[in-house]
Amino acid sequence: MGVTDCHVHINPVWEMRADALQLIGHIDPQIARMVHEPRLFLDLLDRSGVERAVLINYVAPEVIGYTEKANAFVSEYARADPDRLIAVGGISPDHPQPAEEIRHLVESLGIRALKLHPPHQLFRPNDYAEGRHPGLAEIYAACARHALPVIFHTGTSIFPRARSRFGDPLLLEDVALDHPELTIVLAHGGRPFWTEEAVYLARRFPNVWLEISGVPPARLLEYFPILPRISDKVLFGSDWPGPGVKGIGENLEQFRALGLTEDAQRRILEENPRRVFRPG
Repeated sequence: MGVTDCHVHINPVWEMRADALQLIGHIDPQIARMVHEPRLFLDLLDRSGVERAVLINYVAPEVIGYTEKANAFVSEYARADPDRLIAVGGISPDHPQPAEEIRHLVESLGIRALKLHPPHQLFRPNDYAEGRHPGLAEIYAACARHALPVIFHTGTSIFPRARSRFGDPLLLEDVALDHPELTIVLAHGGRPFWTEEAVYLARRFPNVWLEISGVPPARLLEYFPILPRISDKVLFGSDWPGPGVKGIGENLEQFRALGLTEDAQRRILEENPRRVFRPG
C-alpha cells in the first residue's frame, strides 16, 4: 500500500515574513530547489521509502506571511504527480464567501484537504459558537459536503506574533459535535502539553484523527504512551523540513524502531492515511 507522510512543508517561502524566516534560519539550497522542482522532492520520497506526501499549506499573512497565493502554488506543485502529492490549501477564517472559496479550491485547484492554523490565524476553532468568525461554521459545512478533511494545528508555536492559547485541542470539541460529518485531523497531537486532550478527542469522536508530526519519533511513546492501543486513529507525519526536524527517512526509521506491532505500524503508516487522504 505504501507509506504516507501526512505532514510535509513544501511552501512558497518567498511569501514568508522576514522575522518568521529568520526563526527558521538558513534554508538548505537543496530544499530551496525542491520548492521549485517537484521531481527533486519525489526523488527524496523514493530514497526515504515514502509513497505519498501531504503538502501542508495555509493562509496566515499576519504571522507567517502566506497569502491565498499558497493555494495556487501547492495546486501547481502537486500536478507533478497527483497520485503521490496531496495538495493542502488554506482559507481565512473570516473569508467573505467561504462556501464559494471551498468549491473553487476543490473543483478548480484540486485541493484535497484544508489546513487551519489557529495560533497563526489568531482565532479559536469554535469561535462561531460565540458569534465570532461566524463564517467558520460555513467553512466546516462546505468541507464536509466536499469530503475535504480539515487539518488543525494543535499545540504551541514559537513564531513571532503567534498565540499558542488558540492551539488547545479542546476548542475542537464543539466542531466535532456540531459537524459530525467533517473529518478533523489534530496536527502534532497537541504537543507538548495538550497531548492527553488530543488523545481524548480522537478516542471519543469517530471523525477525529490524531496526527503525530512535530514530535521526535524516538520520544513518541513518552508523549503518547497509549499509542499502541489507539493505532486505528493515528496518522504518521514528519513536519519536515521544520526547525529541528530530521529527514523524512530518518523520522520513518525512528518510528519503526519504537517496537510497535506490524499491524499497528501498517495502520499508522499506510491504512489510516488512505482513509483520511483518499487517492485522487
